[in-house]
Amino acid sequence: MSEQTNIQDFSKTYEEIRNLMNQFLVGKDHLIELITIALLSDGHILIQGVPGTAKTTLAKAYARLLGYTFSRVQCAVDTQPSDILGLRWYNQETKDFSLWKGPIFSNILLIDELNRLNPRTQSAFVEAMSERQVTIDGETHRLSEPFFVMATQNPYEFEGTFPLIEAQKDRFMYSFISGYLNRDDELEVIRRLHQGKLDWDAYVAMLDAYAGTIDLRSLRYTVASVYCDERVAHYIRDLVLATREHGDIALGASTRASIAFYKGSKVVAALHGRDFVTPDDVREIALNILHHRLILRREAEIAGVTIDSVIRDIIGSVEVP
Repeated sequence: MSEQTNIQDFSKTYEEIRNLMNQFLVGKDHLIELITIALLSDGHILIQGVPGTAKTTLAKAYARLLGYTFSRVQCAVDTQPSDILGLRWYNQETKDFSLWKGPIFSNILLIDELNRLNPRTQSAFVEAMSERQVTIDGETHRLSEPFFVMATQNPYEFEGTFPLIEAQKDRFMYSFISGYLNRDDELEVIRRLHQGKLDWDAYVAMLDAYAGTIDLRSLRYTVASVYCDERVAHYIRDLVLATREHGDIALGASTRASIAFYKGSKVVAALHGRDFVTPDDVREIALNILHHRLILRREAEIAGVTIDSVIRDIIGSVEVP
């Protein structure tokens, strides 16, 4: 059994992870932090943004650093559930059925352009993401431990996309809007390329040297020991209830949002070197927890109200303990 990491070492480990990621990636500090939070709170993350913003690179880098298996699914409108989950096939040599395990049987799974899948194939992920298991031809198979899904989606105005089903979106603990780099970061990428610092093979070799030195289970034990006061729990409850009562919201956050707040705020506290949760830790991840879960009323959309503005309104209106 892994031993618990103390809070001081926890913060140092995160700084080490961030520094290693930043040796190859530019301008991704917030996303690196959120992926770390998702991994340590045993959740999944949904990233919306245009192609070419290093999402695949990040997922592969985390897998190499942690020493975990990695698979990637490039989604298309004709992708079938069996392409992802696997299937049973008849083996002529053994005269019996054998199981071909799909890419979902890995520790870190990148689902690229998730909203290019039709709703039937999207639903294939629901059981896997919530129960860490899949059912193939009536037989249940446990997935790898840990199991982490990092999915990307294109903006809905792109051609050939399907809106994610609500049950699917709710399984993602966090979401993130990924945009293009700013002027300085864009120039930094060009400089690194000119200096030969964007050699993926060399970067992978460096990550492999660290593989196994970062114990995810030990870090999770530390997160579990972080104290969350009853007053903070009430604050989390009030934020979630406020999403269900707000006049501009047609569909509020489910209980999974409360769970995400509780788990995520404990990770945030640990990242800040504290063994207790504050309301600021809760607010820090509010946008990432609520943005993909809320649906605005039609009248609010017509009036130009945005989900971000509603979330900020809720944060400002709920009393802080």
